[in-house]
Amino acid sequence: MAGVEARTVRYSVNGMSLVADHRGDPDAAPVLFLHGGGQTRHSWAGSARRLSDRGWHTVTLDARGHGESEWAPDGDYRLRSMAQDVLEVIDGFASPPLVVGASLGGLTAILLEGDLAPGASAGVVLVDIVPNWNNDGGERVREFMTDRMTEGFASLQEVATAVATYNPGRPPPTDLDGLKKNLRHRDGRWYWHWDPHFLTPAPGNPGGPPGEVADREALMTWTGRIGSPMMLVRGRTSDVVAEADARVFRQAFPHVEFVDVSGAGHMVAGDRNDVFTDAVVDFLERHHRRADQSALDGSGGAGGVQDESNGPV
Repeated sequence: MAGVEARTVRYSVNGMSLVADHRGDPDAAPVLFLHGGGQTRHSWAGSARRLSDRGWHTVTLDARGHGESEWAPDGDYRLRSMAQDVLEVIDGFASPPLVVGASLGGLTAILLEGDLAPGASAGVVLVDIVPNWNNDGGERVREFMTDRMTEGFASLQEVATAVATYNPGRPPPTDLDGLKKNLRHRDGRWYWHWDPHFLTPAPGNPGGPPGEVADREALMTWTGRIGSPMMLVRGRTSDVVAEADARVFRQAFPHVEFVDVSGAGHMVAGDRNDVFTDAVVDFLERHHRRADQSALDGSGGAGGVQDESNGPV
């Protein structure tokens, strides 16, 4: 499947049009990527291409209010509403997908599999997010997102400078045009490709911003209900999932596999895409084989999981 272009698909979900890119054989085992708040489906392009080349059916989805998906007409960006969107999308898949979720996408996956629809996914990979995420790191993300939310940027170079200030460890882009996938251009200025009401209440808004992300007790409960294989991939320099946060999470859920990626912060897939994708491929291939073997020998389970940590936490 190497070199196959993405197929862009529009879904009509809960009164909105959501956009996704599909790669690979539609009848192959699916992998669904859910981006973080303020990102778009394009943040997964490199990983999705590699996995589709290895025989997986990959789907990268723009969440409501992000990228090319429609903005919620009532400003409803509750986590549960986003999880319901995902449930509607995967209903048409050939089989339950492995769900890979970064930050907000990971919390969406937790609510989906742990509360809304147990069994809807074949497994969950959390990318630098845990129920007990760090307040200070989360606030820094919010400040970055809201800093130029309404006034926008005069040039792509201004955008690149803002990104570099937030994430100084990542090399600056060599081609500024690549930033356009995350922006909208209007009236001579560049704006982030997401609805400002995602972070600010809208008039008559029944749900508002995804307040459930701060309900740590509920998120921990939902995580504990997930029976499918799980893995946490953390950026070692992340301030959203600090070392202590990861330790608490692993103590609460010792069955969850763990990869700690050096040279990466909160944006793990962008900072170290090679290491991140290798970890997902390894997880997929081990558990996919186990699922196949279970069907043959009637064992009905994936067995134990092992700690894949490459660093201390």
